[in-house]
Amino acid sequence: MPRADFMKPVLDTGADDLDAPLAFSVKGPVTCVNAVLPGMRDLGRGTLLFVNGGSAVRPNPNVAGTSVAFAAESAYARMLHDTLAAENIHAAQLIVPGSIRPDAEHSSPDALARRLFDIHTERDGFRHYSEPLPG
Repeated sequence: MPRADFMKPVLDTGADDLDAPLAFSVKGPVTCVNAVLPGMRDLGRGTLLFVNGGSAVRPNPNVAGTSVAFAAESAYARMLHDTLAAENIHAAQLIVPGSIRPDAEHSSPDALARRLFDIHTERDGFRHYSEPLPG
């Protein structure tokens, strides 16, 4: 779950409030990709999986930090998907609306692990959903 300070309303969010969400959702993934991508390229295959909340695709003014950071991460992941496909490296995103809970049908850790494994093995497109977005 994102930190509470990532989820301020848009009108209460200043430029400095975006530093931590962007570091977590963009700089962290970029660092990880740069660490594993050379090995994937050497092997000629691999999968990069990105997991985001619903605000990645439906910005929410009540959680401005995550909405901005998740959108930036989505753009980065989509660029990887488009750029690396020719090298047999698949980048995909799983959107998980709401909370991850052990008792949830579509968003329990076990259900999400199965969904991520399916995305890895099926390699069919960029964006996937654990369940439909509400509304």
